[in-house]
Amino acid sequence: MFPKESIAMLQYPQLEQALKYHFGYDKFRPGQRQIIEDALQNRDLLIIMPTGGGKSLCFQLPALLKPGLTVVVSPLIALMQDQVEALRNNNISATFLNSSLNAYKVRSREEAILNGKVKLLYVAPERLLSERFLPLLDLVKEKIGISTFAIDEAHCVSEWGHDFRPEYRQMKSLRKRYPDVPTVALTATATDRVRADIIQQLGLKQPSIHIASFNRQNLYYEVRNKTKNAYAELLEIIRENEGSGIIYCLTRKKVDELTFKLQNHKISALPYHAGLSDDERSKNQTRFIRDDVRVMVATIAFGMGINKPDVRFVVHYDLPRNLESYYQESGRAGRDSEPSRCTLFFSFSDIKTIEWSINQKTDPQEQLISKQQLRQVIDYAEGTDCRRTIQLGYFGERFPGNCGNCDNCRYPKPMEDWTIEAMKFLSCVARCKERFGMLHIIDVLRGAKNQKITINKHDQLSTYGIGKDKTVDEWRMLGRSLLHQGLLEQTADGYSVLKLNALSWEVMRKQRPVTLAVPVAQKVTWEEGSEKAAEVEVLMQRLRSLRKQLADAQSVPPYVIFADSTLKLMAQAQPQTLIEFGKLSGVGSHKLAQYGEKFLKEIQAYRQEQGLPIVPLGNYTPSLNFPTDTELTTFQLYQQGLSIEDIAQKRNIRPTTIIRHLADLIEKNQPVDLSQLIPLERQQKIWQVLEVLGDIALTPIRDQLGESYTFDEIRLVRGKWRRETRKSK
Repeated sequence: MFPKESIAMLQYPQLEQALKYHFGYDKFRPGQRQIIEDALQNRDLLIIMPTGGGKSLCFQLPALLKPGLTVVVSPLIALMQDQVEALRNNNISATFLNSSLNAYKVRSREEAILNGKVKLLYVAPERLLSERFLPLLDLVKEKIGISTFAIDEAHCVSEWGHDFRPEYRQMKSLRKRYPDVPTVALTATATDRVRADIIQQLGLKQPSIHIASFNRQNLYYEVRNKTKNAYAELLEIIRENEGSGIIYCLTRKKVDELTFKLQNHKISALPYHAGLSDDERSKNQTRFIRDDVRVMVATIAFGMGINKPDVRFVVHYDLPRNLESYYQESGRAGRDSEPSRCTLFFSFSDIKTIEWSINQKTDPQEQLISKQQLRQVIDYAEGTDCRRTIQLGYFGERFPGNCGNCDNCRYPKPMEDWTIEAMKFLSCVARCKERFGMLHIIDVLRGAKNQKITINKHDQLSTYGIGKDKTVDEWRMLGRSLLHQGLLEQTADGYSVLKLNALSWEVMRKQRPVTLAVPVAQKVTWEEGSEKAAEVEVLMQRLRSLRKQLADAQSVPPYVIFADSTLKLMAQAQPQTLIEFGKLSGVGSHKLAQYGEKFLKEIQAYRQEQGLPIVPLGNYTPSLNFPTDTELTTFQLYQQGLSIEDIAQKRNIRPTTIIRHLADLIEKNQPVDLSQLIPLERQQKIWQVLEVLGDIALTPIRDQLGESYTFDEIRLVRGKWRRETRKSK
C-alpha cells in the first residue's frame, strides 16, 4: 500500500502505478488520464462518457489520492451498492448510506466516516440535502475535509434529459454551502442543451468539459423487421450468444408473456416491470446480476441501476421511444468492452402503441417533442446508412461510416448515385425558405394538391412536381440519408423543420456527390468464432464457474471478483505463476493476494487435462509482497506484542493458522522478527537442510532434522529462506 506521505506527494507520472495497485489496470482508457489530472487540480468537471467508458474511475482514483472524503451522489440504491461492493473487493474503503440500512448501521458508518476510515461515500440526493445529513457533512468538512462532490447520472438534473429527477435540481445549494469543494458531474449521454443545463443547474464554475466519443466499437448493431418468425429469431439470438442478456418490451403484459414463453423453452428468464412488488423486482435484479438467471425481460423501468459489465446481448423486442433511450439501453451490453450484440425488432404496430402513449400527454409541447423523437427512431430503424453514423450524429458527433460492426456496413446494400435527386430535394428546401418539415417538402416535390401547399403558394415553385418519378418512401429514404450524412439539418424543437448548411450548398453546386444505399432483403447472421476462440471458451467456462463459486460465497456479483475481459486474458495467456498472473489487466494487489492461487490451480488443472506443460505452484509461491487482509490483521496484533497463542485466541482461530500467516508475512518482506520466534542456532540448522533439499514438502525436511524440530519452526524459517532465494535469482 502507498504510505500516506507518498500519496500526498504523488506526481502525475505515478498515476499508472496507482491505477495498477488499486484497480489492476496497466493503462488508462482514452480521456481518463487528463480528467484525473484536472480532478487533482481541484477543478469543476463535466464528464460526458458513454456507458463502459470508465466514468467511475475518473472520480474514484482521485478520491484515493486526495485528502478528505469524496461524496458520490447516486440516484439508485442498487447502483451505489454495486459500486461499493466492487470498490471493497479492491480493498478500497467505500460505503453508502441509504434507506436499506437500519439506524445502528447508519450510526456506525457515520462514525467510520468521521474517524477518517472512509474515502468514498455514496448517497442519494434526497438524503444528501436532508436536514439531518447536512450538519454531518459540516462536521466531516471540519474534521477530515470534503475532497469532491461527484454527481453521477448528472443528466437527471435537466428537464431536457431522458430521466429528469426534480430532487437533482436542489443540488445547486451544495455550491452555496461548500463553495470551495470542487464538483464533478458525470453522465453517459447529453445533448448540447442538456450539457448547458447541467452546468447551470449545478452551478459549475468554469468547468473543464470532457466529451468522450459516443462510439462503442465493441457493440454490433442490427435492426430486423418483426415478422411472424420474430420469436424464433429471438430464441436463436439467445442460444447463439453466451452470457447474460436483456430483452426490452413496451408493456408489462408483453414482458410477462415473453418471460413465460422463454421459460417454457428452457431459457432461464425473469420479468422486471413496475407492476411487480418492490421485493420481487429487487430479488429478480439480484439474481440476474449474480448470474443465477441468464435473461431479464423488462420494461424501461429496468436498467439505470444495473452495474453489470458482462451483458452480452440486448434485444429491443419492441420499438424504443427515442434514440437517446435506445443508446442508453442498448449500451448496457458490453460495458467491459468485450464484443456484444444489440438487436432491434421493428414493426409499425409498435409505432401505433407509442403514438397512443404520446397522445395521453397533456402538454402540447411535450407531445410535439415526443413525436419528433419517435420519428428519429423510425428513421434509425429504416435507415440504410451506417448505424453508428446515425446514432453518433444524434449527439452531434460526426462519424464517416463503414464501421464494419453493424448490419448496414457488414451486409451493405447496393449503392446508387442520387446526386440529382438530392439537388432537387435541397433546392426545394431552399425555395420553401427553410420553414417546413420533410413531409411537406416531399409533397411539393411530388406535386401534391393540398391546402397547405395552396395557402403557401408552393404550387408555383419551380420545384413543384419535379419529383413525381419517386415514391414518398423513396424521397423519405433520401431525406433521412441527407440528415444522417450531415448534408442537411433539422430543428430539435418538436417541429422538425429542415435547415440547410454549408454541405447542402456544396451538393446543390455539384461540388459534392450523394450516394444512397438501396435496401434489399437480407437475413443477417451472427459470425461464428474461430477454432482458437472455441478452445479459449472452454477454459473461460471453467474460470466462470470458479468465479461464480467465489462470488456466491461472498454474496457479491461475479464481475466484482474479476471482469469477463480479465477472465478472457487468463484463458488466453494461461499464466502459471503469481508474478505472471499479477501482470494481467484487472488484477490489482488485493485481488492477486485474495484469488491468485485459486485461479492458477484451475488453469493448471485445465492444462494438465489437455496434456500441456505446467509449472508446479510451489516453485513460485504467492507474493509480489502483497499481504492478504487476514494476514494484515494478524500482523497488526503481532506488532502490538501479543504472543501467537494470544493472537489465535483473540481471532478465534488455531495457533497453526497464525504461524502460517507469519510465515507468509516474512516471505512477503514484512518486518516480522524471526529471532523472537526461533533461536538463531535452530534457524541456521533448518536453513542448512533447506539449502540441500530445496523447496519441498515439510515432512521430509522434518525427517532430516529430527523430531525435536516442529513443523511451525520449519514453516517460519522457510518463509525467510524463500524470500532470500527469490532475491538472489
